Amino acid sequence: MSCSSSLINIADPLVLDTSVLINLHACKYGERMLAAIPNDILVPEIVAGELEHETSRRNGEHGFLYSLVANGTVTLARLTEVEYEIFYELTSIAPSLDDGEAATIAVASTRNFVPVIDEKRGRARALAKARAAGWSLDIFRHPSALSTLGDQSAIDALYLALRDGRMRIPPESADSVIGIIGIERSRDCTCLPGYRDRFAGMRNRSIDVEAIAAADLEAGE
Repeated sequence: MSCSSSLINIADPLVLDTSVLINLHACKYGERMLAAIPNDILVPEIVAGELEHETSRRNGEHGFLYSLVANGTVTLARLTEVEYEIFYELTSIAPSLDDGEAATIAVASTRNFVPVIDEKRGRARALAKARAAGWSLDIFRHPSALSTLGDQSAIDALYLALRDGRMRIPPESADSVIGIIGIERSRDCTCLPGYRDRFAGMRNRSIDVEAIAAADLEAGE
């Protein structure tokens, strides 16, 4: 899989999970990206509630979401009775989902919208209940978002989402993402699939080089 967005030819509204909002906030360009893509954007009220805690208020995630709501980029969605039934099923039957994932799937499944979820278990349940879920990465690589940000800002946004938001991506997209942000920046992104196998050896070689250089310097004194 390359980094082309699976949302290119989809006009249906998107329903965002909590982790997606966290990624968009972390990247510093989230508001511009969501405003650029043509899809309507919904966030379940239960997802919004997951950003009510002190940490999200302090780091700006809570304010980020409500800024999106205030300017009309995002609409908060209250669950219907039928959606609550699906929500309770998803949060009570093993393997259970967290509240945000369950609410996202419940809204998407009843309204035939596209859930955007990065967690493996949530994506599997979304496929069983609704339709294939999009990834945060699909928003970051959407042509409209790329056009709005420009090449360098789009690269910076992707890097910050990985480094600070710890954004999960499809394992098959890892090589393409590393190619976009570069090897040096990729070493900062410990959430990348196969990070240990990809970079542990490189880190050890770097340490060895520094140790050898220090020893040579000391020997020359």
